[in-house]
Amino acid sequence: MEGVHLSSPMMERALRLARRGRYTTSPNPMVGAVVTDKDGILVGEGYHKRPGGPHAEVGALAQAGSRAQGGTLYVTLEPCNHTGRTPPCTDAIISAGIAHVVIAMKDPNPEVKGGGIERLQEAGITVTVGDGETEAALLNKFFVTWSQQRRPFVTLKAAMSLDGKVATKTGDSKYITHAKALAFTHTLRRQHDAILVGVNTILADEPALTYRGKSPGSDPVRIVLDSHGRTPPDARIFSVSSTAPTLVFTTNQAPEPWQREIFSAGGEVIEVPADPHGTVDLAEVLHECAQRHLLSVLVEGGPTVHAAFIAAGLADEWYSFIGPLIIGGEAPTPVGGHGVSALSDAWQLKPLSVRRLGPDVLIHAQFLGRDVDLEGGLLHV
Repeated sequence: MEGVHLSSPMMERALRLARRGRYTTSPNPMVGAVVTDKDGILVGEGYHKRPGGPHAEVGALAQAGSRAQGGTLYVTLEPCNHTGRTPPCTDAIISAGIAHVVIAMKDPNPEVKGGGIERLQEAGITVTVGDGETEAALLNKFFVTWSQQRRPFVTLKAAMSLDGKVATKTGDSKYITHAKALAFTHTLRRQHDAILVGVNTILADEPALTYRGKSPGSDPVRIVLDSHGRTPPDARIFSVSSTAPTLVFTTNQAPEPWQREIFSAGGEVIEVPADPHGTVDLAEVLHECAQRHLLSVLVEGGPTVHAAFIAAGLADEWYSFIGPLIIGGEAPTPVGGHGVSALSDAWQLKPLSVRRLGPDVLIHAQFLGRDVDLEGGLLHV
């Protein structure tokens, strides 16, 4: 039965289990699984913890043992039917004697979508799809976007004053918001595979682009957009201690001696085609990120970078941190570029949440037209 969106109690449990893998499974999706015996009694559960580790279904079946015979498996994502770092989960399900499988959502990858379901049905197992589909899609919005669009999920983030300024007219921006907003920023860094800025941010702010939150986490991959080769080889992103690589995307306009200096400093220079404006083509940047299995990118750039992602239709979500101060004057705003002439041409977003962070306010919104509708559910999987 397709199109069911309300989660059953067992699927809710599977979804809760899947959430335990947050921050540790990328580039794999978060998956949870629950096994009930033929009488509907819970006998096993599991979740995917890390790439290369056992899949959720395997862990749940191992815990259930012989009690899985004739029972039901609830799983938040279609079981895999291919050999990767681990054997196919469909084989384990069939061997365990499961009689029925309830799946929240099909695999969003068009190349494998439905293959696991077909294998289970061929083995005589009945399959139900759609229980908890919306929740499962939201949980793995990064994986869904990467699978369907072959690019990472892109989140834009900006801190601004009440009158919408990100700095004073002299460029002073430290700090518009306060401690709780800064802590939440590091939570966002922990959630994303990569963090991206433009060269102007490197020159103005000397950021480290590392994760410094209280909870355990790893540094995201650092990405710099630098079309003409202006990033200093002694920039802080190269000298700060981190296991995460630093990728500098540039064009053929960047001098070769500069490229060699960046390599010597510890960065990796990646040359991509220029767009009509002579700057790095963002679609090519995201394609390269996807090839490297980076499922999500947090853009902490300035007005020019934000405007470029929005204008290219490559932005999925927006976070605005608003501090209680007014700057005034001809100071920069979060989105630069040429803007629009008519309100009817403005980019539309759907507000998702508004919350207080100490003295600051955080607004979270979604750009309309995204494949994963955060309120309306899954649109294209």
